Amino acid sequence: MKKLVWIGCLSYLLIGLAHVVLGSVLPVVLDHYEKDYSQGGMLIFTQFAGFLVGVLVSPLLNRRFGKKGGLLIAIGLLLAAEVMYTLLPPWGWMYVIAIAAGFGFGMIEAVIGTIIISAITDQTAVAMSRLEVFFGVGALLMPLVASGLIAAGYWQLSFLVVAVFALITFILWTKGSFGELDRVLNERGPAPGTPTKEGSSRALVQGKDRIILGMFLLFFFLYVGTEMSLANFMPSILIEKLSMSESGAALSVTCFWVAMSVGRLFAGYVAERFHYRVYVLFSCIATTVLLMLLPLADSIWASFTIIALLGLAMSGLFSIALVFVSKLLPGTEESTPSMMIAAGGVGGAVLPLLTGAVLDRMTVGQASWLFAIFFAGLVFISLFAYNWQRKPKAARVVHR
Repeated sequence: MKKLVWIGCLSYLLIGLAHVVLGSVLPVVLDHYEKDYSQGGMLIFTQFAGFLVGVLVSPLLNRRFGKKGGLLIAIGLLLAAEVMYTLLPPWGWMYVIAIAAGFGFGMIEAVIGTIIISAITDQTAVAMSRLEVFFGVGALLMPLVASGLIAAGYWQLSFLVVAVFALITFILWTKGSFGELDRVLNERGPAPGTPTKEGSSRALVQGKDRIILGMFLLFFFLYVGTEMSLANFMPSILIEKLSMSESGAALSVTCFWVAMSVGRLFAGYVAERFHYRVYVLFSCIATTVLLMLLPLADSIWASFTIIALLGLAMSGLFSIALVFVSKLLPGTEESTPSMMIAAGGVGGAVLPLLTGAVLDRMTVGQASWLFAIFFAGLVFISLFAYNWQRKPKAARVVHR
């Protein structure tokens, strides 16, 4: 079990590196190809499209090749894409490679989440939050590595760094043996909607449970969209509101992600101790309150304190909510994680666009309230889920 979790952590480290590597070197990529930022934005969007496809088709590939087989396909595709990035092919091929890279790390994220949730029934939240820690580490390290390689004149090797990690991960998954869990990893599931011998496994949500599924799809859309909006626009907000320097304002993002990584070390244990529904609800409430305080902060220290607290409050929401909704809908563990991750991916693309448009039309103080409004929606959804879980119907009861 521990071996599975640790190789899963390495896989999430790889995902963190792959998520940000293109953005980290995008300015020099555009200079090399003599392209403008609109074409760079299209390249990023193309990679996101590949990510979304990878997440959505992962349940199908899992059923066809088993979870381990699907994972090896995804890692192999990511490895090939990063090597091709390193070779700096003609610009038109960059879009094809971006789709392949996005598909690879999108599917890895979905499959690992499915494996942890379906294979680890005890302390699931602890395992998921540990994965998120390594994702954050990867997302923090890659810009630093890329910065050093850019300064040395070897920026294209940033992609090779990701390729090396992908190769190591591929070998470990290929050679790894996990005892009794090998059966779960290699199992090729039934067609969608086919019950197991126990008759309880469902690939599709039915009846009134569709309500909770729809609510959580909105939950992940709003959560990831708000997180990405904060990360992208926080420096701009501080520069305009407090007249900070660009370098000083950029530290706010580092502060936010460091706090997120620290919080994830403990989030799983807290969620297991106080129940998933309690953790999700109170994290949403705490984050909403902090987001309401952020526009009122009138000093750098007050702003950075609130940002650090935001990182702690939001640290475990994604992973714990992912476990929570999977437990609320027993028998759908094969499909629910990928659906939620896909909804989050759409939110991460759409809401930053909305936030940018609002910032163009309103003052920073007014626009900052948009984040609190988004999270007020999460409070409503988490409160609904809290009460839903307490209903006596057996299909809705989970111990956490």
